[in-house]
Amino acid sequence: MPDSNENSLNSETVIAHISDLHISNNAFDDEIFLEVVNQINDLCPDMVIVTGDLTDHGYYSEFLKAKEYFSMIQFPLFAVPGNHDARNVGYEIFEELIGERSWVLTKDDDLTVIGMDSSGPDIDRGHIGRPQQLWMENELNKSLKNSNFSIVAMHHHVIPVPKTGRERNVLSDAGDILQSLIDHDVNMVICGHKHVPHLWRMENTLFVNAGSVSSIKLRGKDKNSYNTYHIRPDHIDVILNNINDEKIFLGKFNRI
Repeated sequence: MPDSNENSLNSETVIAHISDLHISNNAFDDEIFLEVVNQINDLCPDMVIVTGDLTDHGYYSEFLKAKEYFSMIQFPLFAVPGNHDARNVGYEIFEELIGERSWVLTKDDDLTVIGMDSSGPDIDRGHIGRPQQLWMENELNKSLKNSNFSIVAMHHHVIPVPKTGRERNVLSDAGDILQSLIDHDVNMVICGHKHVPHLWRMENTLFVNAGSVSSIKLRGKDKNSYNTYHIRPDHIDVILNNINDEKIFLGKFNRI
């Protein structure tokens, strides 16, 4: 990963956030994803974060395709699994072909990103669990000590998302996780799962959901999309990118 003063948060850090590819024979639009690859490579982000459901069934062949598609992205990419990835022993294949299911990274000693595995084998609901929560809190304590900008990435949403129907798949331990995130002054929490882009602000934390980047499983008139975050010394720009090149400015937020 780049490690120069020119790329530090004293200037700007750009993150592309994609989610819910659902690679399969019948739920995935490869032409759309290849267009997204081109857009991301043109953007030249500092990193790409994928918040789960890379595959539709967790099959080995689907993960092989995911690895192939990700190799086309020319910038550092980090992914967490979704509930679809944990099907059919996919949680093991994820670690073999994609990487660790939970991870932490720092950039230029000014940014901390924590990836959390909220999936469970063959279940749709999300769960973090006490051991992973304690690990997250320990990493966030380090981030606070260093005054880093902090991002937590997971598949399942912590706060219900409007226009997504009856709520049934929010984290089963959402209250405990939400309390930890707020208590540790996390700057951003980024998720996927519902295929609907949305942004909440609670206290000083932004909760940003990404839509589906390449799945045909869309709600109403929603379009395939992904998010980009421009983190500057004094503020954050959050942008929704529809695949037809329409960009929607979701907000400019001062850094606290």
